[in-house]
Amino acid sequence: MRPVTERDLRACFVNCSKGEAKRLSLPRDFAEGPWDDLDFLGWRDPGAPKHAYLVAERDGALVGIALRVTSSGSRGFTSRSMCSLCLTTHTGGGVALMSARRTGEAGRQGNSVGQYLCVDLACSLYVRGKKEAPGDGVITESLTLEEKVVRTRANLSAFVDKVIG
Repeated sequence: MRPVTERDLRACFVNCSKGEAKRLSLPRDFAEGPWDDLDFLGWRDPGAPKHAYLVAERDGALVGIALRVTSSGSRGFTSRSMCSLCLTTHTGGGVALMSARRTGEAGRQGNSVGQYLCVDLACSLYVRGKKEAPGDGVITESLTLEEKVVRTRANLSAFVDKVIG
């Protein structure tokens, strides 16, 4: 992902008001983010833990999606949950159901799209091995790094498509 400015970031949200986008908290490491390792920028709002944000590039433009954390996965250390974007498995509540209000008329009618996502939205770093999911029993895949990145981007694109209709 290419580095983005705060102004571009706040202007790209498609499923919240301009006022909401103006008030959202930026990620703590926004200025020095690992841009080359990101397929999308995702973060949780430290001041509002039920709010999360995802910004992706689509056809050369940025698309920002405001998310609502509706539930956390199991808190037990023996159960596993899988992120629907990067397919990383987590134990101990590392995956949460997050919903995004759809754009347009569907969103005005209250329709939303839900996905199980890594609670820290660090999917790109998990895929590239820059971050490890907590817990034992990591599932090993035979896919190459490039294949995992392509799969994650395809899953991300499908999610964005559902939100923007």
